[in-house]
Amino acid sequence: MLYKKEVEIGGKKLIFETGKLAKQANGAVTVQYGETVVLVTAVAGELKEDVDFLPLSVEYREKSFAAGKIPGGFFKREGKPSDKEILSARLIDRPIRPLFPDNYFNETQVVAFVYSYDNENDADVLAACAASAALTISDIPFLGPIGEVRVGRVNGQFLINPTYSQIEESDLELVVAGTESSIMMVEGEAKEISENDLLEALKFAHGEIKKIVQVQNELREICGKPKMEIQENQIDENLLNDVNILAYDKMKELVATVLSKEERSKKNKELTEYVVNLLNEKYPESEKKIKLILHDIEKELMRKRILEEGLRLDGRKTNEIRPISIELGILPRPHGTALFTRGETQSLTTLTLGTKGDEQIIDGLQTEYKKRFLLHYNFPPFSVGETGRFSGPGRREVGHGNLAERSLKYVIPPEDKFPYIIRINSDILESNGSSSMATVCAGSLALMDGGVPIKCAVAGIAMGLIKEGDKYSILSDILGNEDHLGDMDFKVAGTENGITGFQMDIKIQGISYEIMEKALQQAKEGRLHILKIMNESISHSRANISKFAPSILMTKISPDKIGSVIGPGGKVIQKIQKDFNVEIVIDEDGTVNISGQDAALAKEAREYIKWLTADPEIGKTYDGKIIKITDFGAFVEILPGIQGLLHISQIDNKRINKVSDVLKEGDSVKVKLIGIENGKYSLSRKVLLNEKTEKETAAN
Repeated sequence: MLYKKEVEIGGKKLIFETGKLAKQANGAVTVQYGETVVLVTAVAGELKEDVDFLPLSVEYREKSFAAGKIPGGFFKREGKPSDKEILSARLIDRPIRPLFPDNYFNETQVVAFVYSYDNENDADVLAACAASAALTISDIPFLGPIGEVRVGRVNGQFLINPTYSQIEESDLELVVAGTESSIMMVEGEAKEISENDLLEALKFAHGEIKKIVQVQNELREICGKPKMEIQENQIDENLLNDVNILAYDKMKELVATVLSKEERSKKNKELTEYVVNLLNEKYPESEKKIKLILHDIEKELMRKRILEEGLRLDGRKTNEIRPISIELGILPRPHGTALFTRGETQSLTTLTLGTKGDEQIIDGLQTEYKKRFLLHYNFPPFSVGETGRFSGPGRREVGHGNLAERSLKYVIPPEDKFPYIIRINSDILESNGSSSMATVCAGSLALMDGGVPIKCAVAGIAMGLIKEGDKYSILSDILGNEDHLGDMDFKVAGTENGITGFQMDIKIQGISYEIMEKALQQAKEGRLHILKIMNESISHSRANISKFAPSILMTKISPDKIGSVIGPGGKVIQKIQKDFNVEIVIDEDGTVNISGQDAALAKEAREYIKWLTADPEIGKTYDGKIIKITDFGAFVEILPGIQGLLHISQIDNKRINKVSDVLKEGDSVKVKLIGIENGKYSLSRKVLLNEKTEKETAAN
């Protein structure tokens, strides 16, 4: 039986349907918005033995046929997920993951397929709504539903689920997910907006989210399945008491001791081994339960110390930033380098400047487009003292890199001011909290070190939260443990003038706008502190780019002259590239990019192209070539493919009997253009000879 519910969001109908497709899944819902349609299924597997975590996986796939396209490449079928698909999957995963019961450990998979795409409405936020609905009507225990929307702002007016063209005009773009009572996730970018503007955008989004949640509740009422029973996580009270007797005071002392990440990990391991060895005989095969109890003790004590004493694991106050060190230009050949270290988090970031041919071509459901600013983030296992397998970038690396790229994108100079393709690469060499925000700082510094004329510096900071009842503390520049044991991870990046990037994940419900407002204000104070330190190292981009970077010059020609530069079969452009040792890329609008290692040769190539495509100008002197001799004059090529007549009366300042007495075919001759009539060009050599005589007379 088909069940259907709809609600108006942003002036369009958001339609939920279930009961027709994928009926063997625990839950399956189709959502349509405009002519974009996405199907999302939710399936729960069996509970496996010895699993003490939620094995949730979220997949998002865009089908090329949805936009009436055939996939590129040899195989002509969809392959591994693109960055866009990975980022969209994360927008579903992050808000739903905290909304499963703590003791639910069944393998669970949420899959989203985009089946229709209208080139206006992105399916990512629709897929999150459909995922929530599929979980809500299924028998899978889920503490939702949630709603998810995109927000833009054009001419001061907030928009819900703006189209692509509206986003291009917007000064912010953010995705917001939440329950009926609370915001759960935020991610986006902006053009230096204020903290208050961001808060107003969140409030605006939440009003629409509540409507999406309500319609899902209505859908559950008419077709929802009873929720499956889950086994309570039972812990022996005697074991709990014995672990507390042995470890509570020792853990309290450990939490109050300032230690490095490695030292703390070692001490925790020693305490665990101590307790396990003493209780092994009384409680055999209880190591996992003992570790869980110790984890909870550490969490309780850490949170209590922060709330009651305002002190953190590393001894800092709640608003204190870890020590920062900056080194620039430490690698000889990359075009810019920054080593940014904040506490035990370190990013080595490099800048590479490329040519037009290095642009990344993005081909998905949307119209194909090119990217000239790229940021790649890498998180090798040694950064946290571990071994691991090296393969392609993981979802976390793609997500963190995207956040850093969006945070820096606003300050990148436009192509007509700086025609390079820009690649930032961040390798995280140490990590203990907020490596993506370290990447933002290091990326900004590397851009300046490499001479990229960015508008201003950008810094990022990660904020945390500890909340128990009505009491809470906001933490600046959080550690890894504070992220793991805390209630919020709120990353904010920006300049001195405003916010450029942000990402927030909430692990509990009930975060008030008052808390968000205070977190944003504290984040601003921290960001300005970091920017001050960065500006002490380098406050303006260097005057010159690296000598190892290619030389790139630009010129503009009339689009109807492009053929003159390319030539028949590409012969002309190939000869220019060979003669001047350059690469040339010509856009359809007539923009010509000339790149090469030798700046002097690149300039010569540009001048040659200008000459090749120039229009004749009256009064201008040309070095021409005689193409043909006649009784009444000579035809002279003054520009490629453009000839003019040098009449016999204009050849010399004295009478001549025959043209061939003075000129021969193939000779070079300097002439001035003295007239244009009906597309015909009149040339004179006599004028130049007279001008020369007059100058010589004046000199004597």
